[in-house]
Amino acid sequence: MAVLSISNAHLAYGHVALLDGASFSLEMGERVGLIGRNGTGKSSLLKILAQIDKLDDGLLQLQQGLTSVYVPQEPELRPEATIFDVVSEGVAEAKALRERYEIHDPEDDLEWVAERIEHLGAWNWEQRVEETLQRLNLDGSRIVGALSGGLKKRVALARALVAQPDVLLLDEPTNHLDLDAITWLEELLNGFKGSLLLITHDRSFLDNVANRIVELDRGQLRGYPGNFAAFTAAKAYELENEALFNARFDKLLAQEEIWIRKGVEARRTRSVARIQRLEAMRLQHAARRDVQGKVKLDIDTGGASGKIVAELDTVSKSYGGRAIVRDFSATILRGDKVGLVGANGAGKTTLLKMILGQLAPDTGKVQMGSKINVAYFDQMRDVLDLDATLADTISPGSEWIEIGNQRKHVKSYLGDFLFSPARANSPVKSLSGGERNRLLLARLFARPANVLVLDEPTNDLDIETLELLEELLADYDGTVFLVSHDRRFLDNVVTSTIVNEGDGRWREYEGGVQDWLIQSKRAAALRAKNEPAAVASAPAPAPAPVASPDALVVAKPKKLSYKEQRELDELPQRIAALEAEQTQLNALLNGSELYSQGAARIAEVTARAGEIDEQLLALMERWEVLDAK
Repeated sequence: MAVLSISNAHLAYGHVALLDGASFSLEMGERVGLIGRNGTGKSSLLKILAQIDKLDDGLLQLQQGLTSVYVPQEPELRPEATIFDVVSEGVAEAKALRERYEIHDPEDDLEWVAERIEHLGAWNWEQRVEETLQRLNLDGSRIVGALSGGLKKRVALARALVAQPDVLLLDEPTNHLDLDAITWLEELLNGFKGSLLLITHDRSFLDNVANRIVELDRGQLRGYPGNFAAFTAAKAYELENEALFNARFDKLLAQEEIWIRKGVEARRTRSVARIQRLEAMRLQHAARRDVQGKVKLDIDTGGASGKIVAELDTVSKSYGGRAIVRDFSATILRGDKVGLVGANGAGKTTLLKMILGQLAPDTGKVQMGSKINVAYFDQMRDVLDLDATLADTISPGSEWIEIGNQRKHVKSYLGDFLFSPARANSPVKSLSGGERNRLLLARLFARPANVLVLDEPTNDLDIETLELLEELLADYDGTVFLVSHDRRFLDNVVTSTIVNEGDGRWREYEGGVQDWLIQSKRAAALRAKNEPAAVASAPAPAPAPVASPDALVVAKPKKLSYKEQRELDELPQRIAALEAEQTQLNALLNGSELYSQGAARIAEVTARAGEIDEQLLALMERWEVLDAK
């Protein structure tokens, strides 16, 4: 049953149709991920569904009595208020009704007020707020203005959830959240009882939360069952068919144009119906909105740096008595792609500045490499002059830029980043958040550099641009330092990950986020296994005897039981069977036949593929445990 829907929706800004006769419905209990290119109108659609903005034409229908809450990318919160006061805004009606009842105005209909209070659960609204704050691990007494971006996002989510809405509309909810907070948000949204519509470009987040993907593409809304992985396969098949149809259509149109231009004899015998069909084809071709081109990313590394970029020997750094970095050692070589992972405020920027020689450690030694040329991608976009034009931002005072041995006109270069020539003289302030990030990338890659420092480059970028950026960084000959909370992006780019493990301790792991999680899990299991055996306490009330050295010896691993040995012998066969089934399912998902078998079958195959991944991981871990014995 649909809780809200739009039909034959039209919305345009200037000459660009963001919605062109589009239709969409959100079912009860659905968790829908809304995706699409930057600037296609996703945020505008969310505001329309939240009844903040209106359609140019079309119909918006809401279920009677429906309550919905919209959380924008950058929530507006009163900086001088406490967290408790801001979250309480989510129950504003409940507060007002209870105050109205307690005043006892003789002219008021107190019976109706009492019924409404009962319906909203307004008698104990303070308890609802406190429970929500506790659930989201927020201190209600803190002042909002002093909070980090990640905590402000939590406060906005708390304000939305305390209202207990039927529909939750979220625009880029993972922006400013660290990895732990993103995992927490996934669990929170998976437990949400209402319907959810969210905009995000975090592919792992979509895979873990969404049960349907809706793409806004060239003014139309198209739904795909399952998570993002299922969408990717279905979309590839759809685009292949669309390209084939357009090629056939264009060939037929060209043939008809040749026929209509033939000599007098042909015109005498021409069919009126055929001429009418040609005119219809011309109109159809003119109205067709082709797939937007892809961003063309390229970068000039300039000269190569020395083999060693930086060498850190037991460096430490503290601020105000708090250890930010404690006894950290590492060697960064030319060509390394290093990810930095840690909670907001853990000290990623401080560590990065020490690696690059911009900040001296309190103790320890940092040895910088030679011939290093660094380019920075700024997370907060502070380097952008909002009143400057796009062209001046890329190449101030000149119409040309040089990238390696290539000389390009600035409009042509901006076109590589999907900015039309007409927009080259537009001010930066006219761009959306994703477009500003794309402009920053254009500015970054216009300068030669053999070391790239990217601080949250993925915020607001569309998925296609993210994937192209991944390819570019993977092929880049220089060194990359990447601060990001996008797990999929880190996994696809980095060769090692430096992780904050608390109390100023940092540790480098080979591989990306998933490799770190697996390695840290194994290390924790080994530590637990090697902990000293517990010493039995003496019966009360006699004093406990002093433990002898023999009692503190680490317990020796036991030999495998008959049942465990049999399980170990069977594991290779079970893993091989699952891997064979996994190969078959991947072939189905990557082929075209599956997507003609209906949504139920697609969802079934996708779910089974996910189950096999989990089962294989569990069997591998079990094998490691048994083999260690």
